[in-house]
Amino acid sequence: MAKQIRTIGVLTSGGDAPGMNAAIRAVVRTALGNGVKVRGIRRGYSGLLNEDIIDMTARDVSDTIQRGGTILQTARCLEMCTEEGQQKAAAICKKYEIDGLVVIGGDGSFKGARALSNLGVNTIGIPGTIDMDIACTEYTIGFDTAVNTAMEAIDKVRDTSTSHERCSVVEVMGRDAGYLALWCGIANGAEKILLPEEHDYNEEQIIQDITENRKRGKKHYIIINAEGVGDSANLARKIEEATGMETRATILGYMQRGGSPTAKDRVYASIMGAKAVQLLMEGKTNRVVGYKHGEYVDFDIDEALDMQKAIPAYQYDIAKGLSI
Repeated sequence: MAKQIRTIGVLTSGGDAPGMNAAIRAVVRTALGNGVKVRGIRRGYSGLLNEDIIDMTARDVSDTIQRGGTILQTARCLEMCTEEGQQKAAAICKKYEIDGLVVIGGDGSFKGARALSNLGVNTIGIPGTIDMDIACTEYTIGFDTAVNTAMEAIDKVRDTSTSHERCSVVEVMGRDAGYLALWCGIANGAEKILLPEEHDYNEEQIIQDITENRKRGKKHYIIINAEGVGDSANLARKIEEATGMETRATILGYMQRGGSPTAKDRVYASIMGAKAVQLLMEGKTNRVVGYKHGEYVDFDIDEALDMQKAIPAYQYDIAKGLSI
């Protein structure tokens, strides 16, 4: 028989994402509703190692589902990458009688969760990242809000680009994954999308395309550039010098992480938070909650971390076909 879970800890780690509060809220209220205590760990693994741990009640998560960011705050923690740090974290969980831990974050956060699981702490991961780059799931908390935030900003950039007959290079987040760039490229009707998965792109081809489009009477040109490609200002300068078309670079930056989460991020995150608690109560550990083919599922963390995710070629081909 699985050991009874009496106290669950919850933390958010890595980059913040809209909807994390919905997941925290669901963890707290689902656990309390089943007679399980909840301890919130502030500032991620860094807070765990520094024993920044609080007891949480249902009232602590009232009026939080609509808020962006994370009420538990988050931080990067290099110490958690070391064996000594991991053992210290496991000992602190034992000290605070945390026999189940919910970790909301990305791949790096899941590696910490896996280490704690190997040291005897029951752990469940929930995918929270605006990059949507976790291979075991078709949805990650925060992506829907981030892509809508970026889409609305790019719509505004297009308005002024059209008025001034400019080319605009708009840089969205995505260091290693181009999902935000791809979705914005399609949703905003961009003429060109630059993805980190492509590794290289032909500047001369872009310049030639802009020149030919201007000859056909096109008054503006939008390029969506992923953060992992970068160098947006330099690209804008080269385009203007080569084409004579006024060109501006706009880097959206951290605004994409903020804001009130969309309905999708609130609902999906809530269901994932509740499922994480249910898995712990069933005696499960070293699992990641995911969303596949319309169902909420769970995977072994080792299996999840070994999976590779790539943008489907047909989606990128469709995007290119729409940019004529």
